Amino acid sequence: MKKLIILLLFPIISFSQNLNHNRSLNLENIHINQISINDSIEIMKVMKYQEDAWNKGDIGSFMQGYIQSDELVFSGKLGPVYGWDNTKDRYYKSYPNLETMGNLKFNVSKIKQVSSEIAYLIGEYYLKRSSGDSNGHFTLFWKKVNDQWLIISDHTSAVK
Repeated sequence: MKKLIILLLFPIISFSQNLNHNRSLNLENIHINQISINDSIEIMKVMKYQEDAWNKGDIGSFMQGYIQSDELVFSGKLGPVYGWDNTKDRYYKSYPNLETMGNLKFNVSKIKQVSSEIAYLIGEYYLKRSSGDSNGHFTLFWKKVNDQWLIISDHTSAVK
């Protein structure tokens, strides 16, 4: 009887070990790499373009840095907003005029590449305005679409 139980359990134990081994192999295949200088420059050009557009009060141009799709998600203090149109509407409601928009400055601290088409960026923003300054942190996930880097996820948290 003991031999029968061992014979029945052996395939289950072997399968379990192979499953765990395969899981660890899959996790080991995920690498976060340094981003190429070229891709880093392209992402920073988008950031600079957004900064300049914002400082001119041009939310429409600022939005060109985001993927124009329902795939986009913006997460802030009020929770997630899904889609390009809804994100644009959120910006217009939150920043109805130049005084509210103020002068924006980005400080990027890290850009890493997750795959050939996905990267993430961590940074800080500083918003100087007459109604009270604001600053905070953000994490942006980028997707390379037709050789253009676009933001697909923006998680921004205000410090004050």
